[in-house]
Amino acid sequence: MGLLLFVICLVLALIVAAGIAKVQEGSSKRGLAFLSVAILAVGVVASSVVYVGANQVGIVTKNAFGGTLKDGKIIAVDGEMGVQADVLAPGWHFGYWPIIYSVRNEPLTEVPSDQVGLIETADGVPLEGDQLFAPDFSTDQFQKMLDARYFLTDGKGSKGKQSSVLKTGKYRLNTSLYKIKMVPQTEIHPGEVGVLKANYGKPPSIVVHTPSVIGSDESKDTMLFAGPGEMGIRTDVLPPGKYPLNTDAFTVTEMWSTQMIAHYTAAANTSSAQRQAPPTPESAASEERAITVRTNDGFTFPVDVRVEYLVEPTKAAIVVAKLGDDEGERFRNALNSAVRAIFRNNAENVKALDYVSMRSTQESQSLVMLKSQMARFGVTVTAVRIGNVGDEQSLGDLLKTQKDREIAKQEQLTFQEQQKAANQKKELSRSTQEAEEEKKLATATYEVKIAEEAQKKRVIEAKAEAEATKIKAAAQADAYQQIVLQIGKDNAALLEILKIVGEKNIQITPRVMVGGDSGGALTGTLLDHLTKEDDKAQSPKP
Repeated sequence: MGLLLFVICLVLALIVAAGIAKVQEGSSKRGLAFLSVAILAVGVVASSVVYVGANQVGIVTKNAFGGTLKDGKIIAVDGEMGVQADVLAPGWHFGYWPIIYSVRNEPLTEVPSDQVGLIETADGVPLEGDQLFAPDFSTDQFQKMLDARYFLTDGKGSKGKQSSVLKTGKYRLNTSLYKIKMVPQTEIHPGEVGVLKANYGKPPSIVVHTPSVIGSDESKDTMLFAGPGEMGIRTDVLPPGKYPLNTDAFTVTEMWSTQMIAHYTAAANTSSAQRQAPPTPESAASEERAITVRTNDGFTFPVDVRVEYLVEPTKAAIVVAKLGDDEGERFRNALNSAVRAIFRNNAENVKALDYVSMRSTQESQSLVMLKSQMARFGVTVTAVRIGNVGDEQSLGDLLKTQKDREIAKQEQLTFQEQQKAANQKKELSRSTQEAEEEKKLATATYEVKIAEEAQKKRVIEAKAEAEATKIKAAAQADAYQQIVLQIGKDNAALLEILKIVGEKNIQITPRVMVGGDSGGALTGTLLDHLTKEDDKAQSPKP
């Protein structure tokens, strides 16, 4: 633009100057000459004007009247010829004459919201040693390091790839020094963690010990991990989220942090789950071919196995250091080798039928051994499940024999139970009968006791009656003696006879008996006599 203005002004100045020769008056000639010079001066000044838009940055190149860049420098900081470190901000700028300077306007560097800008510089201090990336910009110097002059002078910035990145926003950069490459932000999906491996920095210094021998807590493997500013795998992992990482300076390995399942089935071909977000228990699994075992009685058969395992976030770095990606070939080979060896070794110590019937024992033994084996790699095994054991071809005859044996055993058990029930019934009947007999015996015993008591009662009553009779007889004898004394012995006898007749309600024959028996007449006479005597005794005296 400045050059165009200069050309226009030059043409106008020449036109004005050409008109001087045609003017006769001296004052007019002087006026035209002054105008021509003024136009030329305006053109010269206008040619140095540079305009930079609001969303642009002016990159200045000095073409003349300056020193030569030395020591392989590309950007000038002391007025040398070449691309200048200082850039032009938006607005009008003077003094940049076209022959001496050339200015080009570049758009501002803009980093979208879902990307980061990787920085590579064309000039600066050479990288140290065998480093491929420059150290991070410190937080307080970050903005200053984006100024080309400060970067090349006081900042002592390194030439080449920078480990620092540009986050979302717009930046006024000298694009001749800073080359920016846009890459997507690093995303760690739910159910995963990110393990960082730094490709620059000092040697690693964090020492971590891991088991190296199965079942031994004393034998350890020593591993080195990287801290901030150090090269190597870092122990601190990235939780789910998005991160503005330099994907050239850092290698990110995504690891499942959820439950994983490895299936070993007869129908499956070797394959692994594809990583997706968010993960599901069904997708976080791998299918492997079935495990074939051989028992000590010579039977060979497949076993369907499911191994559940977990990579804890605190141990994810160990897994990456020893096995790499949890879906990679090294990881699968380590897991498959351990699982197959453990199941085959355990099967060698049992018979086929015992293996089938003691499935839970095989599960628990394999779990303990597999836990110890995979702990060396930082993998936590949580469960071992055994599915189908053998098939018709490998164990068909054996299982049929076992089935027949079990049926016979069950029939025998049924017979034993029936026999036991019959014996119990017989015992119950005997017990019932004994109870009845005991009841009868008890009843008889009580009856005997009752009879004995009744007999004793009767004896006592008889004795009492005899005693009473004796007493009564004695009393009667005494009374009789008194009567005899009063009325005489014969009359007393007759009186007793009459009492008996009265008490017993005995019919008495007539006084005078026809038989001529003198005894009957005598009896009647006696009765009359006794009656009269009795009446006399009872009648009152005068």
